[in-house]
Formats: sequence, structure tokens, C-alpha cells
Amino acid sequence: MKTLIRDARQLGNLIRRARKQQSLSQKSLGDRAGRRQETISLLENGNPAAKIATVLSVLAALNLELQAAPRTKGEYLPD
Repeated sequence: MKTLIRDARQLGNLIRRARKQQSLSQKSLGDRAGRRQETISLLENGNPAAKIATVLSVLAALNLELQAAPRTKGEYLPD
């Protein structure tokens, strides 16, 4: 599954979809990632202040990885 992510909201949606596809609760994902359930909730809701270490640990717990590529088109429009 490759998904284009350009903001925190899109990242949160990806995490939520992946968690649900794996039939995990926020608590069980948090346990796997060494994070609190509240942290998972914040990520899924698009918290723009999430630390990269937190994001990476949650992605790893979902068996996902972060990749960067040159931007394909469109301008960067911060929230």
C-alpha cells in the first residue's frame, strides 16, 4: 500500500486505516509502539505537533515505513 501524505491529517488517516485493517484497538497499537492510547488518538486526529520518533515507532508497530520522494505536483499549502 503506497499512500501520498502531505500533511498531519493525511498521516493520521493512514495510521487509522492501517490499525483498523489489522483489527487493532488504539490501546493495543499503543502497547506495540510503546506509546499511550491517547498518543495514538492524537496522531489519528492529525496532531501537527507529533514528534518524528513517535510517528516512526507507530508506523513500525503497523509494519509500515516512511519513504520520501520528490514532490510530484502542486504547491505546499500549510494548514
